[in-house]
Amino acid sequence: MTATQSMPQIQECSVTACSYNSDTSCHAGAITIAGDHAHCGTFVEISFRGGLDRTGLVGACHRSECKYNEKLECTAASVRVGAGADAADCLTYSAR
Repeated sequence: MTATQSMPQIQECSVTACSYNSDTSCHAGAITIAGDHAHCGTFVEISFRGGLDRTGLVGACHRSECKYNEKLECTAASVRVGAGADAADCLTYSAR
């Protein structure tokens, strides 16, 4: 398992409707990338803001065909989340 210190930071999140987003910065403890198009599985749209007082990290990636995926852990230096096939997708995703 990847140590918290080496988990990639979310460089930018343009999904302003997400309750973890504040000023295009993700504040979830750690997100999961999953689904059939590298969707941010942590995206949540509710009536209040949440999260931590630090930038979010990538905790897990279920997209095993991504070139940054090693044993379901993200190895990218950082990731960007935004509109892709869905409202909240990993824009750093790249097929092998």
